[in-house]
Amino acid sequence: KELVQQILTFSRQTEQIQQPLDLQVLVKEVGKFLRATFPATIEIRQQFTEATSIILGDPIQMHQVLMNLCANAEYAMRGSGGLLELKLERMIGEPDGIGAHPDLKGGAYVCLTVRDTGTGMTPDVVQRIFDPFFTTKRVGEGTGMGLAVVHGIVISYGGIIKVESEPGRGTIFRIYFPEMEAANFPEEHSPLHPEVFMGRGHILFVEDEEPLARLGEEAIKGLGYEVMVRTSSIEALEAFRADPFRFDAVVTSMPHITGEALARQLLELRPDVPIILCTGFSHSMTSEKAKAMGIRAFLLKPLLIKDLAWTLREVLNS
Repeated sequence: KELVQQILTFSRQTEQIQQPLDLQVLVKEVGKFLRATFPATIEIRQQFTEATSIILGDPIQMHQVLMNLCANAEYAMRGSGGLLELKLERMIGEPDGIGAHPDLKGGAYVCLTVRDTGTGMTPDVVQRIFDPFFTTKRVGEGTGMGLAVVHGIVISYGGIIKVESEPGRGTIFRIYFPEMEAANFPEEHSPLHPEVFMGRGHILFVEDEEPLARLGEEAIKGLGYEVMVRTSSIEALEAFRADPFRFDAVVTSMPHITGEALARQLLELRPDVPIILCTGFSHSMTSEKAKAMGIRAFLLKPLLIKDLAWTLREVLNS
């Protein structure tokens, strides 16, 4: 049953609100965010051509694609530091080296390159890198769904993704998206209907990976909430213990054992506090078990912002 739940979560990536999307604007915004959150030992470079970089896409999904790739790059350079390069360029005709992909037609493409100088990968790992649940990270550090989600989104846009990597020589991801012609731009489009997603309240958000913690903070703020971020269960518990009624809800995205233990301690301090537990694939945690513990909602990673938005509204209104 848990496997089915995770596959359903993966399949929800096909729920798209597509619109003309300037990848250059998105990459610049993500670059600013990364500079504020990545270690100073990681240099971030951006390179753009003068050409257009408009595709048809969902801004939330594209943000997810870029953040997943950059988070993997940061992990590969963690400790040793290095260079993260984000590059956009326009290509006409069939892009070099992808002739083996018969589904990709000739024409104009926007190529997004994410390159790091991290640890790199063996050929065996490269072969499996987009498989759901495959991960080289330690237990509790990743679900193995991030790159599978990236691959699914890219394919759903009619694009392809290629990866080059060698141990000790870093990794290069290249994504080719069909360019959207100006003649096809709609006169008006309604992105996300924000009134559906907005809410009020003070949220305690707990996430042990700093880049994801800051991303979650910005996402929750964008939904209209005040948010306090903590990157460890100990810090979160201290903040909650200091004033249990300060928070209207708690969202914990810690590894499932740590997140479960934190939830139990929070509920001991305040039994009625709404808790949303976010976790990767787990044999030991289900939505039924979560509810039996007093947890109001259980979300499987990778998270969609709209799912979190609706769940926050639901637990706060109940």
